[in-house]
Amino acid sequence: MAAMNIATRLIDTHMHLHTAQFDSDRAAVFERALSHGVMRMIEIGYDRESSRAAVQLAESDPRIYAVVGIQPHYAAEANASWLAEIRQLATHPKVVAIGEIGLDYYHDRAPHAQQEQLFREQLALARELALPVVIHSREAQADTVRILRDAAHGQPGIMHSFSGNWEYAESCLEVGFHLSFSGPVTFPKAVELHDVARRTPIDRILTETDSPYLSPHPFRGRRNEPGNVRLVAEQLAALRDVPFDVLANAVWQNACALFQLPELP
Repeated sequence: MAAMNIATRLIDTHMHLHTAQFDSDRAAVFERALSHGVMRMIEIGYDRESSRAAVQLAESDPRIYAVVGIQPHYAAEANASWLAEIRQLATHPKVVAIGEIGLDYYHDRAPHAQQEQLFREQLALARELALPVVIHSREAQADTVRILRDAAHGQPGIMHSFSGNWEYAESCLEVGFHLSFSGPVTFPKAVELHDVARRTPIDRILTETDSPYLSPHPFRGRRNEPGNVRLVAEQLAALRDVPFDVLANAVWQNACALFQLPELP
């Protein structure tokens, strides 16, 4: 990694630090992230249990925030009690968004109609609570854009770990969403994603790791961790031919405004 300017603040807007992969060294991973300049981290839920864990983790440190929601994988089993619990968790002062929510036709663990219903219900909840949304979309670009145009236009949101071409990116940007880049943007052969990273307005870019998944180059295939978000930011700066500090500070401002995060003490 490049030498760190201590004035440069980084943010990992999407991690799963509560998962079992970190049970043996969670505290060390957190300290390593801080040493790499990652001054804020957002823990993401994907079902009831992980949403509870996200809130608990956020309570443990002022630099961690939480996002609560139900992934499309659980659409077939999610019921009114699940949504009621997400609604209750979302009132916690450290919860900054509803997510990750959306559609997943790759794993296809629930009928598409049920995925869409759950997606729309959580979009409505986020609008009611005046919270942004974090979108999980895999192999479902057309339906994701259709639903967002219909149910989320003008609502703040993030396309988590964006993948796709510029046409898809433009559609998401037109809805008003931010694009969040993760490890794959560092892969040498990700030419299409590099093009999107260059063309996306700098005020609509976010960085994430999706830890423990999607490790960036040269750590691909290993467990990912929040400190690696620095590699994502460095790659974005290089692709856009701007100084690292400029890119990092823009992302910081974008995230703080979108999630309505307070100033650092």
